[in-house]
Amino acid sequence: MTSILEADIRSGQSGQTVGWIGAGKMGAPMIRNLLTAGISVAVAEPNTAAHAALAAAGAVVASGLGALDGAAVVFATLPNDDSLRAVVNGTAADPGLAHRLAPGSTFVEMSTVSPECSAEVAQTLEKAGILYVRSPVSGSTTMAEKATLTILASGAADGWAQVLPLIRLISARQFWLGQGEEARYMKLVLNTLVGASSAILAEAVALGSSGGLSRAAMMEVICESAVASPLFKYKADLVVSQDYTPAFTVGQMIKDFTLISDAGRSNGVPLMTAGLILELYRAASNAGLQNEDFFALVKWQSGISAQQG
Repeated sequence: MTSILEADIRSGQSGQTVGWIGAGKMGAPMIRNLLTAGISVAVAEPNTAAHAALAAAGAVVASGLGALDGAAVVFATLPNDDSLRAVVNGTAADPGLAHRLAPGSTFVEMSTVSPECSAEVAQTLEKAGILYVRSPVSGSTTMAEKATLTILASGAADGWAQVLPLIRLISARQFWLGQGEEARYMKLVLNTLVGASSAILAEAVALGSSGGLSRAAMMEVICESAVASPLFKYKADLVVSQDYTPAFTVGQMIKDFTLISDAGRSNGVPLMTAGLILELYRAASNAGLQNEDFFALVKWQSGISAQQG
């Protein structure tokens, strides 16, 4: 059944403003895709350096959450648990979304945060009558720009039905997974596999290099083999050129694997391999690679191999 919002979007009649919190590497291109589709967007972004570009694209931009007052739908792309708690709870001087949004409004949170924090804010939002959709994204900044992201969603089914037309404007695939924290866990599942891919590739490349293979030859064969993946193909040029300009940093991967390990511990699930991978990323960070792309594990492993040789 087509929702009222979807019908409005298709006909170009919707005058409703969508709110958005956070305009970083992932948030900004998603905001621009909504603007390109003719959606009015009010953005709350504390980094004033991002304001001019968003305003030029047609957004209404401010530093505080007051820019979102009156919005029936608010999206957020936030860095961590503390940021999510802050925007939901706020302070006495600067109320959060639980005190700003009207009952029946929908909050769509798209970050990688812990299931525990997400469940905590869910209780707060439920008391305020706000529909809460957990909607983390899977994909790169390039995919965000091209609106080809994968969206993982769970939470309030009524809220999801209302925001799905907007979600389709910023993504290519959408998965509804349940009415609780299922989407949070699904994102951790994917990130476990993504982070592990870099770790095992680092060792494989070091082994091949010890036998005289070039990185270019290895990545060409790997990307045409049974173990080929979209991730390896996307990162092949980076590995060959050794230009580890970050799309997602070693430091960010440490944050995600900490969430993965904590979730496993909370649920009594032994994650011995994930724990080892977390220590690999920590070691690479300690070696000065914290702000490089997480595939810089290949460079870190090569450095260790050279020392051993």
